[in-house]
Amino acid sequence: MHLCLAEISIAVSIILYLNTAITTQMGYNPTICHLLCDKIMTQVRKMLVTSALPYANGHLHLGHLVEHIQTDIWVRTHKMLGHQCISVCGDDAHGTPIMLKAEQLGISPERLTTEMKKSHETDFDAFGIVYDSYYTTHSSENQALAEKIYAQLQARGDIVKKTIRQAYDPEKNMFLPDRYVKGTCPKCGASDQYGDNCEACGATYAPTDLVDAVSAISGAKPVEKESEHYFFDLPRYERLLKEWTRQGHLQTEVANKLDEWFASGLKQWDISRDAPYFGFLIPGTQDKYFYVWLDAPIGYMASFQKYCEQEGISFAEFWGKDSTAELYHFVGKDIVYFHALFWPALLAGSDHRLPTAIFTHGFLTVNGQKMSKSRGTFIEARRYLAHLHPEYLRYYFAAKLNGRVDDLDLNFEDFVQRINSDLVGKVVNIASRCAGFINKHFSQQLADSLKEPAFYEELLTVKNQVSDALVARDYAYAIRLIMESADRINQYIDANKPWVLAKDPERLPEVQAICTMGLNLFRILMTCLKPVLPKMATAVEVFLNDEPLTWSRVNTPLLSHTINDFVPLMVRVEKEKIDAMLAES
Repeated sequence: MHLCLAEISIAVSIILYLNTAITTQMGYNPTICHLLCDKIMTQVRKMLVTSALPYANGHLHLGHLVEHIQTDIWVRTHKMLGHQCISVCGDDAHGTPIMLKAEQLGISPERLTTEMKKSHETDFDAFGIVYDSYYTTHSSENQALAEKIYAQLQARGDIVKKTIRQAYDPEKNMFLPDRYVKGTCPKCGASDQYGDNCEACGATYAPTDLVDAVSAISGAKPVEKESEHYFFDLPRYERLLKEWTRQGHLQTEVANKLDEWFASGLKQWDISRDAPYFGFLIPGTQDKYFYVWLDAPIGYMASFQKYCEQEGISFAEFWGKDSTAELYHFVGKDIVYFHALFWPALLAGSDHRLPTAIFTHGFLTVNGQKMSKSRGTFIEARRYLAHLHPEYLRYYFAAKLNGRVDDLDLNFEDFVQRINSDLVGKVVNIASRCAGFINKHFSQQLADSLKEPAFYEELLTVKNQVSDALVARDYAYAIRLIMESADRINQYIDANKPWVLAKDPERLPEVQAICTMGLNLFRILMTCLKPVLPKMATAVEVFLNDEPLTWSRVNTPLLSHTINDFVPLMVRVEKEKIDAMLAES
């Protein structure tokens, strides 16, 4: 076994600790030595994690939050495990939609994207979603990286110039970007689809391939005009991509979907757009811009580069071709084609490392249906926050996310039941029941020993299972384990009846022992829930007068310890607030 300097330092700490324990006769504490040994045996992982970039032409909605909450829980889990887990994101700030939205508002695209970035960061902060770096694709770092990668691809012969015929709006006198042409999918026949990819079947195509196409800007029937465009020669990377997509970097259902696209043949990818356009000018041209899907994923790199400059971290250590760090992308199933085919090919062609894994999730539905403004179910993050606690949503999404590509349904009847029954009725109930007796009869002092040490050890085993489930992104299983444990703890309190024993002064020590046990078991549950409910966990740390909860610290119970007064940690959901939110939406 080869030890790094940090591990050698910990080993020396163990030796010094044992020497001090012997020479001063202070006594040997196995818990301290166990924690120090744990640090040696746990290899610290270097991890970089990204979420898809929110588009900077509107406020966040609950659909965005599925992915960002999923990512945040995963990152928090790994940070609690002691790993170097860096999360980056930012705003996707280029494209015709932003240009047109700014024009509509009478402001510059730069001002629009700056305001949207502030809005997104405010909403993320309210939901406890934390990124080590949150940046924008409209940055000097991103432009330099995009131009460098383009030059590398060009030098390899991967950039091809072709004259194409594309959709043109005769009323607006502009070429139409893919998302501004709508029609029927040429592959599956789904109606009302955009001009670049089908949300129903996932197929990609040219806007001119759509059946019965219309301009989404003016409603006019597009005409076709010629223009010279720049293409990335994706088919040159087909062999590499076929191998990479079958090496465990993707969920099985995603890899199977990619096989369908391989079967139909990869096509050269148009990476250019005509003026007018808000984005980066392609070097050597006067009126051609990088397509937003070229510089958007490069935005992950730019956001991380900004973080490296601030923290003195090596960029190449995470993005270099020979990097041994881990790179993970969380994305929705509607953009998996770009992330699992175009992006790895761009990275390979520019001598960068490929992702360790891409984690794909499904869409959010509300009450079983696609989010809809007319039905009041297209709910912006800020609208939700005006009525409901942000950690309700974090918990609910966690209870339904399982690491697969399934769609997630936000059913508000189920939402109320889960929050009120699970969080308030089970978890918080344990703390409120036990704290009352400790505060009233024992001056907030816990007992000096555990009444049921075997029960405590059982829950430590569950804690490890929860940690494993969170790492595997099976949050739903983790929540089931936690709630099953909460049921057992409440049953333990019910069976021991501290409220009956408290009536007999001679049996008060038993009450203290029962409630000390209950609060220590509650502490294990809150350690498990900390990645899901970080704000509630912080309140619990204050209530228990405890240091920050970690996976390892909770191995040692709180004994002969003074807690603080209990304060309500979570209140019940009121259906009236949900009704008011839906009415406003």
